[in-house]
Amino acid sequence: MLLVLDNCEHVAEPAAELAGRLLAGAPGLRILATSREPLGVPGETLRIVPPLDLPGGRTDPGDLRRYGAVRLFVARASAAAPGFALDAATAPWVAAICRRLDGVPLALELAATRVRALGVRELAAALDDRFRVLAGARRGPERLLTLRATIDWSWGLLADDERTALRRLAVHAGGCTADAAAEVSGADLGVLARLVDRSLVVRRADGRYRLLESISAYGLERLREAGEEPELRLRHARHLVELAERAADGLRGPEQARWLGRIDAEAAGVRAALEHAPPDLALRLVNALAWHWFLRGRFGEARCAFTDVLNAAPDGPGRLEAETWLAAMTMASGESTDTDELRRAALERYKGTDEFARAKALWLLSRVHWAYGDVALSHARVDEALAVFRARADRWYTAAALATRALLAVGRGDVASLRADAAESLEVFAALGDPWGRLEATDALAQHAEITGDYPAATRLLRAGLRLAEDLGMWPEASFRLAGLGRIALLTGALGEAHDLHERALCTATRHAAKSAEEYAEVGLGLVARARGEPAAAEAHLRAPLGWLRDIGGTTGIAFVLAQLGFIAEERGDADAALALHTEGLAAARATGHPRAVALALEGLAGARSLAGLHAEAVRLLREATGLRASSGAPLPPAERREVDRVSGRIMDALGVSSLDGHIPERTSR
Repeated sequence: MLLVLDNCEHVAEPAAELAGRLLAGAPGLRILATSREPLGVPGETLRIVPPLDLPGGRTDPGDLRRYGAVRLFVARASAAAPGFALDAATAPWVAAICRRLDGVPLALELAATRVRALGVRELAAALDDRFRVLAGARRGPERLLTLRATIDWSWGLLADDERTALRRLAVHAGGCTADAAAEVSGADLGVLARLVDRSLVVRRADGRYRLLESISAYGLERLREAGEEPELRLRHARHLVELAERAADGLRGPEQARWLGRIDAEAAGVRAALEHAPPDLALRLVNALAWHWFLRGRFGEARCAFTDVLNAAPDGPGRLEAETWLAAMTMASGESTDTDELRRAALERYKGTDEFARAKALWLLSRVHWAYGDVALSHARVDEALAVFRARADRWYTAAALATRALLAVGRGDVASLRADAAESLEVFAALGDPWGRLEATDALAQHAEITGDYPAATRLLRAGLRLAEDLGMWPEASFRLAGLGRIALLTGALGEAHDLHERALCTATRHAAKSAEEYAEVGLGLVARARGEPAAAEAHLRAPLGWLRDIGGTTGIAFVLAQLGFIAEERGDADAALALHTEGLAAARATGHPRAVALALEGLAGARSLAGLHAEAVRLLREATGLRASSGAPLPPAERREVDRVSGRIMDALGVSSLDGHIPERTSR
């Protein structure tokens, strides 16, 4: 026999007593009891009924129909508003409504009754005032007529200490750990357990406690009524500042992955704290979170946070650091601004300040856009910072500066220094156990391997870096390594693989708003299109980032793109356009001081001159380029000789010779 006892929470003790007596007197009896909390009867087996499943970030109508919350909402909304349908226009708003209502069936049903009057877009926005909006049915049990009435009913069943804990827990946007609940809200494990039993607090698989959004909104109302909100907001902000400052140290070392996850979990809480914290605490919080934002590639989010905080923060400790981070995040976010001027203005503020603070700023502002702006000046700044770090025996910053100097050596064409600095940096970072540091140093080593034609080594380093970046969720770094693997695939003739890798890199960079990584992938797609014999596609890809590069002073990138566009014009037979592009590219390359960039531009000019019949001048230009490449320690590997071989072949055909004085090797292919 099965006996159903429905809605037992408001009579939990009598229901438990009744169930115990019945079960003792009737051994074959089974009781199904519905309740927000267990009855505590011996032999009781709990079956938790979770909210309906939610769509996450999906917005495609076909995908959304797989989720229970969406199906219930759409069914009820269609009944309440004839003609309503889930389609491309309504899907994003339906998904948002279901997420904001946490898949709770009653809330979804009440919301659906408002679709006819408001439409889904306006309804989603109106959920900020959900208790007014979700007052729906005219008939039925009073506690089910409105969302507020439902939660009021549950609130009325709580003991005083449970009410106090529940309203205070509402300041923890996005949830909290048990320690944070005790520290900020005074909720010990006993009261947390009772609130979980009453289904008013959710304990997640990771051990964090959270309130459903509607319970949180209700709790905040009760917190304001009790006059406790200002004090609890302050406690919450202080807790997050202390946590973030511990994390700032932990993010530089072997516990980097753990601290990344720990701070990720506080994302909603951080936003709430920055909204409510006094200026001095907000300033400490953004400075402490800066490295986390940088590692995660959340440059735009960080830039907005620093801008808002600095607008309110007074002069004093921490402001100079925040201004430096704002400059760094502005560059990293891809803002179209003169990066050299931004760096100069930021560093100007350090005159007469602490030497170590200035050194950290010199390194950071040189690292964040190492491939753009005045490479020689960035190199000098990193040298200055490195001297300070070595004098202080600061191993982490020493290794970081060495890795940045290695990357800058790529732009200067100093292959020997690139290898030496990267190897030393990797040794230190490996000893420190810092994953980002290992990524940084191995990136430079991978570039060295590519430049010198050691493609197996470059592939090995890039694949290892990609796995690490993906494991850590460092998506801009992952994008760069995908594109790097695409470059190696291109150089080894695997054009289909090269295209796919660059497409993945571009999608990753675009999805995470990593402008520099996006530019690198876009240019790579242009190179692949050239190799496939698709000049129109190649030109479109190559021109896409050119305006941005001009805006930020990305001279090295400009020189490379102009060289590629010049080669396209030459292959098209347009000698005048090729000459103009390569002449402009040569000026940009010479401004960088990068011998390999200058050599590429000279090889391009040689092609334009040979196309115009000026073969003697073309030979001179090729010889000059060969000398520059040799002086940099990186002669052209066979896989990168396409342009030189094509131009040399044209000249040799015109002159009727098989070599060019022995200074330019015989062509390897036509």
